[in-house]
Amino acid sequence: PLIALARVRRLGLLRRLFDRGIVPPAVHRELAVDSGRPGANVIGGAFDAGWLRLATLAEDARVAEFSALLDAGEAEAIALCLRAPVRLLLIDEARGREVARRAGIPVVGVAGVLLAAKANGHLSAVGPVLEDLVGVGYRLSRGLLGEVRRRAGE
Repeated sequence: PLIALARVRRLGLLRRLFDRGIVPPAVHRELAVDSGRPGANVIGGAFDAGWLRLATLAEDARVAEFSALLDAGEAEAIALCLRAPVRLLLIDEARGREVARRAGIPVVGVAGVLLAAKANGHLSAVGPVLEDLVGVGYRLSRGLLGEVRRRAGE
């Protein structure tokens, strides 16, 4: 979700909605901030501004447990949420959302972020942003696109 929002120049919505974010080491590696890949410079700017921060995460049995089910970034993110008080976990991958919910962690995805941004006056419409996300290759099902537009009143 971070890369997708950065690629469509909407990463700042997270700051406006949630003030700050923490990222575990595996997610930070996935972000490839210094790679020059699309969105990397936007994400790097969020780290430079200090509202997105790299968390430290000691070896933990929970990381190993979740790694058996999920990729390293998702496993570390869920373990981090269980160790530190967080408002929610930004995650779109279905299996990761299911594991996080079973662990009692509130989750939100890109669609939820866009709906919250519109409800809070940070976006006038979600439709164009959804189109931009699809345009950069972010996978959103037709059903989800329709549901988000419906919820947004568009």
